[in-house]
Amino acid sequence: MSKTFLSEKELVSGCIRKDRDAQGVLYARYASRLYTLCLRYLEDAEEARDLMHDSMIKALDNIKSFRNDRDGSLYVWLRKITLNMVFDTLRQNTRFMEISIELVSDDDLQSVEETDDEPAQEIPESVFKQVISTLTPVRRAVFNMYYIDGFSHKEIAKALDITERGSTSILAKARASVRKAITDYLKATGQ
Repeated sequence: MSKTFLSEKELVSGCIRKDRDAQGVLYARYASRLYTLCLRYLEDAEEARDLMHDSMIKALDNIKSFRNDRDGSLYVWLRKITLNMVFDTLRQNTRFMEISIELVSDDDLQSVEETDDEPAQEIPESVFKQVISTLTPVRRAVFNMYYIDGFSHKEIAKALDITERGSTSILAKARASVRKAITDYLKATGQ
């Protein structure tokens, strides 16, 4: 049987045995998704690639601790390792931390509550990705964590070492920026 068609269980067993082919399959199967995950949070493609490589190395070093609960759980485990490394990187980045110390106003919190029910406008995915990439690092991180990765404000606060209220405020500011950019795009394209 070709190694590229290994089940997760077989793949993990091969990686535990330090089988280079199995390690190569693991990398080929998951590297692209993990790189995309890193790129969502980091501004620099090279930094995202390096972090993805580092997370794969960490995963291979700790593969014995993986518990195969069900199909798909290997990616969930790899994603968790990668996200933890992304969050560590963001916390260590002094520029990110300086930006994250944003004052929380009641207006910010109120604007989140008022706009959660707004219908989303259809825009091309590439435009949406471009809009998200223009956010400051902390706003992009909180936006991605909340909307894309499904974290709660409590989880965001813990991961980024900020307050829950700060997470809520940052999200409100990110939403306002995204909303404005989408509105500008829709006006510019006549939609």
